[in-house]
Amino acid sequence: MKKQRVVITGLGVFSGSGTGVPAFTDALMNGNSGIAPLDLFDVSPFPSRIGCQVKGYDPRDYFDQITARKLSRADQFAVIAAGEALRESGVSGCYSAYEMGVSMGAGAAGMSQAEQWLKSRLAGQKVSPDLLRGILPDTTTTVLAKTFALAGYQGSVTTACSSSATAIGWGADLIATGQQKVVLAGGSDALSLLTFAGFNALRVVDPDPCSPFSLGRQGISLGEGAACLVLESEDDARARGACIYGQILGYAIAGEAWHMTAPEPSGVTAARVMREALQSAGVESNRVGWVNAHGTGTPLNDVVESNAMKLVFGDHFAKVPLVSTKAMTGHCLGAAGAIEALATVIALNQRIIPQTLNFRGSDPECDLDYCHDGPRSTDCRLAMSNSFAFGGNITSLVLAR
Repeated sequence: MKKQRVVITGLGVFSGSGTGVPAFTDALMNGNSGIAPLDLFDVSPFPSRIGCQVKGYDPRDYFDQITARKLSRADQFAVIAAGEALRESGVSGCYSAYEMGVSMGAGAAGMSQAEQWLKSRLAGQKVSPDLLRGILPDTTTTVLAKTFALAGYQGSVTTACSSSATAIGWGADLIATGQQKVVLAGGSDALSLLTFAGFNALRVVDPDPCSPFSLGRQGISLGEGAACLVLESEDDARARGACIYGQILGYAIAGEAWHMTAPEPSGVTAARVMREALQSAGVESNRVGWVNAHGTGTPLNDVVESNAMKLVFGDHFAKVPLVSTKAMTGHCLGAAGAIEALATVIALNQRIIPQTLNFRGSDPECDLDYCHDGPRSTDCRLAMSNSFAFGGNITSLVLAR
């Protein structure tokens, strides 16, 4: 079967570092982080009390009272981001509902609302079961399909922090093989007490804003949000005169089968997936202008990803910046891959390499170019976006403008 080239015709984002593509682009261009003290729930018992929260969010600004009550915070974020992406694409009315699908990544989903329900029940209060609607990770996909009348393929991916990157790759496959005309692909996740307490218990949360690839880094800063991309074939997009923001040239996924949380320390598996993604895209490594790292800021992950870069790019590795946007957005778990893919597409269009924020000093084990000195102009047309998750769930996307 001849595969069709997959393009991106719509972008939408709703996160603590930008509610909407214009605000998010401004943060990316100027190196503005959304990481700040949290007030969504009580964080006083924990070593870290910061994260990238969507501050001042009121569902009533976006939804009527009944709809807001039925949708979890993660589902609400997804609907807002998806609405922006679909509007930007101009795709509505161009295809039948059965030709338009949804592929979304998920993490904790509606856990924060479930926590509210449990807290109220334990206090002996009468509480609506609506708060439990979003606890299943596939709910977001269902909500988007219903909200926007997308009656084609519906799929939900839960591979920890690579979920939404994998969902984008799978959505691209559906377009490339002609199974769908349009796929709304991305991910959404919201902060919850469970995930915040869990990562603090694992001692992988930095009490200060995370500082990927820097000396003295202590771990992640958690975040929340949603990002969606509208995918179509290049032929269909050009036929209807759509604006094309970028291309998904290829991707690869794998499971390391190494450890429940730690990455395989040599970087060999991570490098293999990056190579397979390039092979899928049909491009050589010397065409890659920069890489958007998984870049969590944990001591081990950053070294492993740096090692993988050397294995993939060989003698060329010093010329390929490895940057992390998580110091801007926080680690958005199930939405991380989609938010970082969207950031990569925006950066390619803006012709910049984003800055890795919060530099604390050079680490001799992280000896690549991490673009710590500020956003950098570039003419490159191609970049990779890595998502290296717990359980060894690895996804690499190859993106181009």
